[in-house]
Amino acid sequence: MKSSGYILVVVALVITISAAIYQKKTGPTYEVGVDLNWHGVNISGELTRTHGGEGDQPLVINVPDSSMYATIIYKRYNTNNPWIGMKMQRDGDQLFGSLPHQPPAGKLEYFIQVNQDANFVILNEGKSVVTRFKGAVPLIALLPHILLMFAAMFLSNWAGLAAIKQDEKMAMLTYLATAFLFVGGMILGPVVQKFAFGEFWTGIPWGFDLTDNKTLLTMVAWAIAAYMVYRKKSARMWIIAAAIVLLLVYSVPHSTMGSELNYNTMEIQTAD
Repeated sequence: MKSSGYILVVVALVITISAAIYQKKTGPTYEVGVDLNWHGVNISGELTRTHGGEGDQPLVINVPDSSMYATIIYKRYNTNNPWIGMKMQRDGDQLFGSLPHQPPAGKLEYFIQVNQDANFVILNEGKSVVTRFKGAVPLIALLPHILLMFAAMFLSNWAGLAAIKQDEKMAMLTYLATAFLFVGGMILGPVVQKFAFGEFWTGIPWGFDLTDNKTLLTMVAWAIAAYMVYRKKSARMWIIAAAIVLLLVYSVPHSTMGSELNYNTMEIQTAD
């Protein structure tokens, strides 16, 4: 491989890693960090926004002052249910509590209030947090899905850059990107979703789940590019377009407008 070829690989890898980090940190399930000084005491921890598998969702915060205590206050998300308070238990410098287990795609809205005498502060600058529950996804299904989707993103970026440079590898990379995307997104993606939320597919034509529809859009884009390569047509611009589509899709935070349990009907729908 020529030095210019190595440069394409490195640039594609940097774009892929940057996009993956951005998507994770901007997604609605990324934990909210807490770090504040209140009455001379440093309070820290993470307000988690997702929980998989059986059991309640654990919550832990660091509050070194034993004169302080905290309460988790929660309710079912998007309902008129009353707020419920649950006092956290102290063990050394840490306070422990949990949110009650919910059915797959069920969401709870919660906040943590720290008290000292008659004073109190609500963590996360007074804003509540929404967490979503899901079923346990076996590692044998989840790990290949993640790796294949990461590889598909990398191959897509590499193919797009190769097409811009008119590198002869763009045809092979197009086939690989399409194949990895198909297996990782269209086969393993629904399997992972079935374990997590009980449904294989909630995108078009059966629903408007954004994650499913993003996968479908990128699959169509790359299938067209692969077809144009196969027909030996002028595929260069199709490859570039498919790579741009996938990159734009990855700029949308993962799990945005995902599955959500409607507590009134107890049916899973697409979140707003």
